[in-house]
Amino acid sequence: MIVFDKRSPVYEQIIAYFKAEIASHRMEAGQEMPSRREFAQTMQINPNTVQRAFHELEVMGLITTGNNVMSRVTEDVERIEQLKEEMLEEAITSFVDAIAPLQLSQKEVIDHLSQKL
Repeated sequence: MIVFDKRSPVYEQIIAYFKAEIASHRMEAGQEMPSRREFAQTMQINPNTVQRAFHELEVMGLITTGNNVMSRVTEDVERIEQLKEEMLEEAITSFVDAIAPLQLSQKEVIDHLSQKL
């Protein structure tokens, strides 16, 4: 599950966790989300924190919630693919920013990446 750190708000860490689960297909389109209350109990956090995270996931179009039914991962495959692209772009930007001071050539960077992949 999630190991919370003190660097960012817990609800943001929950969002990041579920985004990764959805983008990697560990949670499939249409799959039921855990109940907010059960998740809060399991993670030993305030249910309002989970509610906030789930609300944000709904706003992002990653989960859907109906009246008196469990929330589910969106069935919008295009939205899930868009999420993957967003996460990849974010990771690449972070990586490029982190290695910029090293002043490596594009070839050097690609060679190093190729060795790791």
